[in-house]
Amino acid sequence: MLQACSGEKNTENSSNNDIIDTLSTVETGTIITEIIPESDPIYIMDTLEQRLIDSGLVNIEAIIPGILTDVRYSDTNNFMKTDVYGHLNRVYLQPSVAEDLKKCQAKLKEIDSSLTLLVYDGVRPRSVQQFMWDILDMPIGEKVKFVSNPKNGSLHNYGAAVDLTIAYTNGVVLDMGAGYDDIRKIAYPRHEAAYLDSGMLSQQQIDNRGLLRDVMRSGGFWGIQTEWWHFNRYSRDKAKGLFNIVE
Repeated sequence: MLQACSGEKNTENSSNNDIIDTLSTVETGTIITEIIPESDPIYIMDTLEQRLIDSGLVNIEAIIPGILTDVRYSDTNNFMKTDVYGHLNRVYLQPSVAEDLKKCQAKLKEIDSSLTLLVYDGVRPRSVQQFMWDILDMPIGEKVKFVSNPKNGSLHNYGAAVDLTIAYTNGVVLDMGAGYDDIRKIAYPRHEAAYLDSGMLSQQQIDNRGLLRDVMRSGGFWGIQTEWWHFNRYSRDKAKGLFNIVE
């Protein structure tokens, strides 16, 4: 307790002074107010996230130490320029898929402890996929390269696919030569050799993509030929046998 440095206490007001003395110094007359630390921002869990939890999916940050997330579809920083997830700020996957992704993170840390996986998207409910399909203004032949037809169900709908990159632990991503959700052919793994020959991709950018693929293979994931960032854990038929689609 801070004590008064001058003057005598009035016994009539001693109880009040005891309280005041804990907050002030009589000598200087300065009031010392209690410092209340700012609380963390309130996280709003909406019905979409609760549906994911009720479906048995897990928040990958609760499973994988040090992994980073940047949920692009909860913002307009995506190729559709549309927020389709609302308040959802976490990435969810099937528990077994999250455990396999944990192996990938561990492999990356073995290679370079200053690096980490940074995940853009995991499970994507079919209702969200339908919304994306409906508003994406492209010929169907082009549309299916970026959004699977919701009638068929995609591996994202099962929580068995993930979109991600590699970053430093401070969040700075490695240069992959094309950003996440880049719809240009320079983002296609199948065209990497041609873009390297043309000088539009550097060897370092190719190596960075190769590192991501190597790390993901260590957990049983494989990529596709039109998006360097997309990796599947199971075939569609296998996923159908293991999981229920998330509507």
